Amino acid sequence: MKIGIFIGSFNPPHLGHLDIIKHLLNKKYVDKILIVPTKNYWNKTNLIDINKRIAMLKFYENDNIKVDTSNNNYQYTYQLMRKLKKEYSHDELYLIIGADNIINFKKWKNYEELLTYNIIIMTRNNIDILKYTSHLTGKFTVVNDYNFTDISSTKIRNNLFLNKKYLQEEIYHYIIENKLRMFQDVQKASLKAKMEVHKSNLSDFEKFSIFFKKSVDNNA
Repeated sequence: MKIGIFIGSFNPPHLGHLDIIKHLLNKKYVDKILIVPTKNYWNKTNLIDINKRIAMLKFYENDNIKVDTSNNNYQYTYQLMRKLKKEYSHDELYLIIGADNIINFKKWKNYEELLTYNIIIMTRNNIDILKYTSHLTGKFTVVNDYNFTDISSTKIRNNLFLNKKYLQEEIYHYIIENKLRMFQDVQKASLKAKMEVHKSNLSDFEKFSIFFKKSVDNNA
């Protein structure tokens, strides 16, 4: 079985991540995807707790998409791949990376060891992948049939309301319900969600009374 290893912070998981996963599965690049969220090794102040990111990623799971919850303790990719190679000794592992990663691939810790694995490169921003891989001895699969959707986790964190369309509905509600504070407007979102529930429970007379009072106040 061909297993794609999708490593990232997923901070938060968004539809761009899911779109890549579905594309690789639908086009038969791999048979299964293993998502591995990373811990906060570099002390990022805006990184969501690992357990909460795992909980959100769980909404993506099905028979062909699994979230790895036991191999998050490795700081470097080669350490993780070495561990997974033992766990999936009868399968082929495919490390999934973006074209922007291949530019500085030689700076990765023990990159030579990573070149012993199959590597899937997602094209992005018209990067000349051949320029950066021609001098590397590796088994590269370049995904040229994918239209990259540029969705930014940073933009989502900065404005949850404006960018909620890039989140799976269950993940959006998880963020609101758990009041994840690294989202700048999560408190507003939480309050708005509560107000919408409250409004939906009001009778037509109560809604009219609120509207009438606002009109009077505005004209006072």
